Amino acid sequence: MPLPDTMFCAQQIHIPPELPDILKQFTKAAIRTQPADVLQWSAGYFSALSRGDPLPVKDRMEMPTATQKTDTGLTPGLLKILHKQCHHKQYVELTDLEQKWKNLCLPKEKFKALLQLDPCENRIKWINFLALGCSMLGGSLNTALKHLCEILTDDPEGGPARIPFKTFSYVYRYLAKLDSDVSSSETESYLASLKENIDTRRNGMIGLSDFFFPKRNLLENRENSEDVGH
Repeated sequence: MPLPDTMFCAQQIHIPPELPDILKQFTKAAIRTQPADVLQWSAGYFSALSRGDPLPVKDRMEMPTATQKTDTGLTPGLLKILHKQCHHKQYVELTDLEQKWKNLCLPKEKFKALLQLDPCENRIKWINFLALGCSMLGGSLNTALKHLCEILTDDPEGGPARIPFKTFSYVYRYLAKLDSDVSSSETESYLASLKENIDTRRNGMIGLSDFFFPKRNLLENRENSEDVGH
């Protein structure tokens, strides 16, 4: 025989005092991150919250980047989340990394495809995985390094996006080795030319303006030079 419905009055219902704020922050995080699978992302969110780990939450809402080589679902904002969750480790276990990838609602096959670029067994150096992720976002080596600078920099958004030249050169060499079209001599020549400018400032930092020149600006400069010639 089913039990009769029990009626409770307001005084009998206890609401944990921290619950409203938890739900408020969760809702704001979901709106900002826009997960493709809310339930999967929510599992990762509350799991990280219970452990005191960095949450799978974007800094701000973003539109998918138009420079991706393929529709991987990966965006600079999602890659930055992974960096926040993993950067404290030099090496990350692939099982843990794959779970974090899954919690961001990213396709499992894309994770495996990314690792095929530089196969490893049980773990991977985090900076290497970050570099591979940037290459998946970028249409060129320089575009990949642009994403790297924007993720790693301590500068405010819209600033010069400076990072240590040592980190920049490591990632550039790493990605260049994976590209059969880029020779070792070309890589070293390019980095040497950049280092000359870096050394004059004596701060060991490189920013976007040192190496990344959008095509639009190049076209504008060319048009301006032609106008001057006339």
